[in-house]
Amino acid sequence: MSVTARGIPAAPHSPLADTVLERLTVVYAAEADPERAVEIRAYMRDVAPFLGLTSPVRRALSRTVLEGVPRPSESDCTAIALRCWRLPEREYHYFAVDFLRRHVTHCSSGFLPVVRHLLTTVPWWDTVDLLAAHVVGALVTADRGLTADMDAWIGDEDLWLVRAALLHQLRYRERTDTDRLFGYCLRQSDHGDFFVRKAIGWCLREYAKTAPDAVRAFVAEHRTRLAPLSVREALRTIGP
Repeated sequence: MSVTARGIPAAPHSPLADTVLERLTVVYAAEADPERAVEIRAYMRDVAPFLGLTSPVRRALSRTVLEGVPRPSESDCTAIALRCWRLPEREYHYFAVDFLRRHVTHCSSGFLPVVRHLLTTVPWWDTVDLLAAHVVGALVTADRGLTADMDAWIGDEDLWLVRAALLHQLRYRERTDTDRLFGYCLRQSDHGDFFVRKAIGWCLREYAKTAPDAVRAFVAEHRTRLAPLSVREALRTIGP
């Protein structure tokens, strides 16, 4: 049964989140680079305002923010993620994504509705792809019952949920549910959006590192249904 039919919870009370957010907003803001922020915002198609932090600087600042912080509970992860997402600057969203990647093993299947909210709120590839591969994928691995949610997401009207469903097995390798992977690709093979067509090719290309013959055979059989972009991406490293 799907768990993401439930409502999105409000950010729970979390003293840990209070500490992290207080540190985070001070430390990140102190290193803001307004000129770089304008450049990054333009490059990212104006998805959100930016502080202008480079990735190495941001990660170093995050280590400072999290120094001495105890291991979070699922409630803490929920509070930190949702409160970061309420802040306008994109770097705070990146912090939340990195935090969840590190601590997703402390979260149950009941955390998936929170992730769904993150995927569909201020959505763009920069957060969606990491959440799909590292957070959604880990949650589904821990509870195979969540495949029902992936089966629902692949047919959703929201293209970012479709992309997340396609990419959630990106790191599974030998554990990949091949029938589900190929079935998802075919189900959305005629999708009109670039980001979905690209994701189809990407997840096939990644699985080709484990099973090149299977991907080659799949593409050969369904080439007329797959978009040219998806085919190119799928066969990029293995050839026809």
